[in-house]
Amino acid sequence: MSVIYDRVALIGLGLIASSMFWAMKRDGLAGEVTGYAPSAATRDTAREIGLCDRICDDILDAVEGADLVVLCVPVGVMGTVAEQIAPALKPGATVTDVGSVKRAVIESVGPHLPEGVHFVPGHPLAGTEHSGPRSGFAELFENRWHLLVPVENSDAGAVARLRALWEAMGANVDEMEADHHDLVLAVTSHAPHLIAYTMVGVADDLRRVTDSEVIKYSAAGFRDFTRIAASDPTMWRDVFLSNREATLEILGRFTEELFVLQRAIREGDGEHLHDYFTRTRAIRRSIIEAGQDTDAPDFGRGGGKKA
Repeated sequence: MSVIYDRVALIGLGLIASSMFWAMKRDGLAGEVTGYAPSAATRDTAREIGLCDRICDDILDAVEGADLVVLCVPVGVMGTVAEQIAPALKPGATVTDVGSVKRAVIESVGPHLPEGVHFVPGHPLAGTEHSGPRSGFAELFENRWHLLVPVENSDAGAVARLRALWEAMGANVDEMEADHHDLVLAVTSHAPHLIAYTMVGVADDLRRVTDSEVIKYSAAGFRDFTRIAASDPTMWRDVFLSNREATLEILGRFTEELFVLQRAIREGDGEHLHDYFTRTRAIRRSIIEAGQDTDAPDFGRGGGKKA
């Protein structure tokens, strides 16, 4: 494949940024990749493992001359980071992000970017429970969706170029309006994560079941909850605070459904339970048929691959 951007700057060096670097390096998609993280320890680790062509100790050095700047930091600090890098952004450069929430990012980042810099927010629907610079791998985005959320007056050429990069890294790319994105993600990711955190918290509180029993006898259901609940706490705190309305709307619906199921169990309504589980089973089958998971007993997460 050919070079899509001469210079890419990765701000934040966790799972997504490190996976982007390895994918770009594998396929020769960027001439040079610079990297920056606020933590000196993270920068040292990145240098140690050869992450990025050049790790910078100053954020302005990292973005200077970059054709693409990718904000891979928690949603809650993106506005601050955008304000920091604004003076060093190259005219004609594209700034994108990988945050799980889009309206809040647009409102916090957009006002700080100088005229002539293209802002194309984005969100890769890919991840693992691992974080940090050592967690990335080039295959993370393969056959996963990456959502581009162009803002008003986004440059069509900048959007097309960014799409080409993500497709070259193996992702399926779609475009979506910001508020709709936040609602979709509240359904597919944010509310499920909160439920997982709650379920793991409940298990921790049930002292009639010992900690060792919870760990020793965890079947696939609880084990998957713990996998989700192991995700980065700073990132998820910011996601829920930034996507408050949509998440609360979906949690309200979840609560209503839960009450209906509680009543069915209490009243011994087996027919309702069977019909409900049949419908939800069909959704699982649709996800597998769409190639977004596998029906293997370990959900495709075995074999040592971080997925």
